[in-house]
Order: sequence, then C-alpha cells, then structure tokens
Amino acid sequence: MKKADIFEFYSRLAADNPDPETELNWGNTYQLVVAVALSAQSTDIGVNKATRALFEKVTTPQQMVDLGLDGLKEHIKTIGLYNTKAKNVIAAAEMLIAEHGGEVPSDRDALEKLPGVGRKTANVVLNCAFGAETFAVDTHIFRVGNRTGLAPGKTVLAVEKKLEKQTPSPFRVGAHHWLILHGRYICKARTPECWRCPVADLCRFKKKTPDPKTK
Repeated sequence: MKKADIFEFYSRLAADNPDPETELNWGNTYQLVVAVALSAQSTDIGVNKATRALFEKVTTPQQMVDLGLDGLKEHIKTIGLYNTKAKNVIAAAEMLIAEHGGEVPSDRDALEKLPGVGRKTANVVLNCAFGAETFAVDTHIFRVGNRTGLAPGKTVLAVEKKLEKQTPSPFRVGAHHWLILHGRYICKARTPECWRCPVADLCRFKKKTPDPKTK
C-alpha cells in the first residue's frame, strides 16, 4: 500500500473513532497487566465479566498475592486456560513485589520477564498505560494487515515491524486500537463486511463481500 493510501487509511479510521481505547476494563496499570494476560485466547467480554468482581477487591500485586491462587481461580474460572493463567498472574504479582516495589515497569524487557506476559501483552501495556508507540499484533491485526495490504507479513512479528515502519506519526499511538476494532467488527475473519467498510477502496482484498441487502 502506498504512503498516501496508508495515511488516508488511518485518517478514515480515526475520523470514525477519534479516541480509540482497549475494550478491556481496567482501573490502573496493574489491573491492565492482569486483564491483558487473561485475555489470551479469550474474548474481552469474557475477561471483563470475570474481572468485574476481582478488580473491586484487587488493585495491587500485594492484594493479588493475598487473594491467593484458589481465590483468583474462583474469579476467573469462566476464562479459558484459567488454571495456567491464575498461576502466572500470582507469580507475576510476586515478581512485581520482589523486583519492582509493587509497581508495573515501563520497560519492555522487564514486562516480558513477568510470567504470562509476552510481547503482545507488553505492547498493550506500554501503549495503553504509558502512551508508547507500540503495535500489539493479535489475530485481528494480523488478518487486517495481510488482507488489506497495509502491513503484509508471514509472522506476527513481521506484521508488527511493518506497521512500526509504515504507520505515520499522527496515528502511531492509536493504530493498534483502530486495527483491532476494524478487524473485530468490520474486517471479520470469515465474512468481512466490505459493503460498510470505510477503507474498502484502499484495500487490496480482491473478493469484496457484497451488501447482503442487494442480493
């Protein structure tokens, strides 16, 4: 996709949603870390339901440790892979207390050392909590990047690097939010809703889906 088209692509998404945010609910940076870690292979809606009562009790790593593994499991047992996620969340809380004074670090390497926190989770935390220009590539962004021609790549990291290189400065902080939401609600995996897509004319996807109302 040409530079002018990329700028126009983001401009239209930004016009539709000037202040994009993650759909995960969180009250502070620590809760964001927990929410994003829990969201792996789960929906934001499901995570939000599970953390609603949890986050009323837990706002710090110490409170998470005090809640304990069994207590945490009771809150998140509706989430996929909750046993493993619970162990990671408790272990991460202990590490935050032991190595960071209970505070969430703003350093990528330090974040990725936390149990259950991979590159994508670190990117989300850095972007949402610290305003960093990071690109957290999930399945939605990977699909959108490749399907539209915005950032084609065979791996998640390749797409991330392409977005990092080609995304214009006015859109760098909000980019991954716009792309996730676009993939979640319009550029869907099975049947993209091309007929109502604001960037359809810029998109390289050849098999545009027609408006079902015209059939």
